[in-house]
Amino acid sequence: ESSPHAPQLLTSSPHQRGRAGALLVSSPGSIWGMVEGDDCGKCELALCSEPKDCPAGTVLDRCGCCPECGNCRLDADEARFGEVPEPQCVCKSQESICGPEGKTYENICQFNKAYAAKRNISMKHKGPCESAPVISMPPQDVQNFTGNDVIFGCEVSAYPMPHLEWKKKGNKMFLPGDDAHISARGGPQKYGVTGWLQIQGLKKSDEGIYICHTKNKYGATYASARLKVIDEVPMNSGREKY
Repeated sequence: ESSPHAPQLLTSSPHQRGRAGALLVSSPGSIWGMVEGDDCGKCELALCSEPKDCPAGTVLDRCGCCPECGNCRLDADEARFGEVPEPQCVCKSQESICGPEGKTYENICQFNKAYAAKRNISMKHKGPCESAPVISMPPQDVQNFTGNDVIFGCEVSAYPMPHLEWKKKGNKMFLPGDDAHISARGGPQKYGVTGWLQIQGLKKSDEGIYICHTKNKYGATYASARLKVIDEVPMNSGREKY
């Protein structure tokens, strides 16, 4: 006898008969599926059975017809202490997918979720899409007083891994160079890179436009932001001395 808190394995609905390898991994209210086989037939709601004991809630099957239980991993520690466990939904396959529009999806479940309402859509290929860099989060304009610190950020998506550098407009050298009060750091993401440029102890001469440059073998792009440095007014300025 199954426990109401046990993970539910999916069974084939009347609209998945004859199809092999059907797996649905989902959170409530969303469709995450992986189905191999023939196309969906006509939706006959009368043939659908009502799923029961679904701790993750129900979702529609791949054909968008019959409700099914979401297939989730549950927190065993919570269940041991008599608490209702919170479903943690995961996709069985963690291999990335390149979609037809050139966008990389983390796994087949995310791809199927994005295209659940569309028919006859197929992936471009398994693995990430190869493309020129796209700056998904450009640096933002900032202003601050002299003596303070500022940080510019730049997030880039691309595969193969892009190279990211910073430059101040009007200067030929990339930053930080030999300027001790400027530092650049960053690190790779799954399919991209994030970089930061920090300027410590602002001086009026730091004012200007800072540019995030990025490139890989497919192309290059850049984004810029303006830094305005405000002279800090001494606290006793304008006060009358006695």
